[in-house]
Amino acid sequence: MLEIIYQDDNMVAINKPSGLLVHRSMIDKYETQFALQQTRDQIGQHVYPVHRLDKPTSGVLLFGLNSDAARKITEQFTERTVAKNYLAIVRGHTQEQETIDYALKEEYDKMTDRNIDKNKAAQPAITVYTRLQTIELDYPTGRYQTSRYSLLSLQPKTGRKHQIRRHMKHIFHHIIGDTTHGDGKHNQLFRDKFDCHRLLLHSNSLQLIHPYTGENLVINAALDDDLKRLFSAVGLESPN
Repeated sequence: MLEIIYQDDNMVAINKPSGLLVHRSMIDKYETQFALQQTRDQIGQHVYPVHRLDKPTSGVLLFGLNSDAARKITEQFTERTVAKNYLAIVRGHTQEQETIDYALKEEYDKMTDRNIDKNKAAQPAITVYTRLQTIELDYPTGRYQTSRYSLLSLQPKTGRKHQIRRHMKHIFHHIIGDTTHGDGKHNQLFRDKFDCHRLLLHSNSLQLIHPYTGENLVINAALDDDLKRLFSAVGLESPN
């Protein structure tokens, strides 16, 4: 059963597990489990996607419960008035705060994006982060005898594909568990020492205006048991 973290007559939000696709996609054509269908079956009514969350990313995933609500919520995402916050464990000790302003070229999938203009200019992309905690583990990586990591709170101000993951790669503080944009040595360390086989990126809150009441709505997604176990194992305090 999926964890439902918010529901009213017009919308429902779940705490999506890492590894679950939002909806059917040719990118993973053999996948049989999808958040959209599972949520629909669990609550017994049709749901409408209003934003995306990468398959390996966990956390807040919001759906509309009717087409009008979905349209109004999607407009807020399109207009960038929805505040999104993520937690991530990254390699190295980062700055205490930083604004990453680095334009990103479109990422294309060979199967689904064959007709897209691949010469499109890089699009503006901004991510702000705050460092919450740091740790140093007594395990060597590369030429270093210990391994340093930071827990970050991140707010993407734009919505480019894999934006947070690509921005962290750009500043050489790759997210642990990222097999596409990450650092293989650190990913392997977490697999070997902590049995961690997932991306350490979690959407822990969404803040938006309710499309009908006008109230400021904050939807929070707690860390799942596996992430809590990992935080404890590496010596990080759980932020929620």
